[in-house]
Amino acid sequence: MMSISIASYPDEALRAEINRLLPQLSSSAPELTHDDLVALLASNAITLFVARDEDRVVGMLTLAMFPLPTGRRAWIEDVVVDAEARGRGIGEELTTTAVAHAQRHGARTVDLTSRPSREAANALYQKVGFVQRATNVYRIDLD
Repeated sequence: MMSISIASYPDEALRAEINRLLPQLSSSAPELTHDDLVALLASNAITLFVARDEDRVVGMLTLAMFPLPTGRRAWIEDVVVDAEARGRGIGEELTTTAVAHAQRHGARTVDLTSRPSREAANALYQKVGFVQRATNVYRIDLD
């Protein structure tokens, strides 16, 4: 039975499960250390949602929420569902859970980005109500 929860305790099992999923998210993501996980879970701006099938983490999503002069905003990042668990609605459940959490906590909007090549992910985001915006995304790599 699959369940979605907010990660709150930085134990070794959670760290190992996140590190198992990270290469499916990004080929350049460094391994998460214990200290990284402690800092992540201690942050007031971050909520880490995990999808579990029994004891195994099969997906995760990070929700960042922050106040701005124009109102409280939220941003979804680092969404990944284990390749072996895809097609079971886990990404949709993670996303709708995060959006509901942001709404309960006063966010005016929730934003995310997704590469055009991720067709299934883009279709999912549109299915749950996200609308593509006409905007440019810019990035500066600092490492």
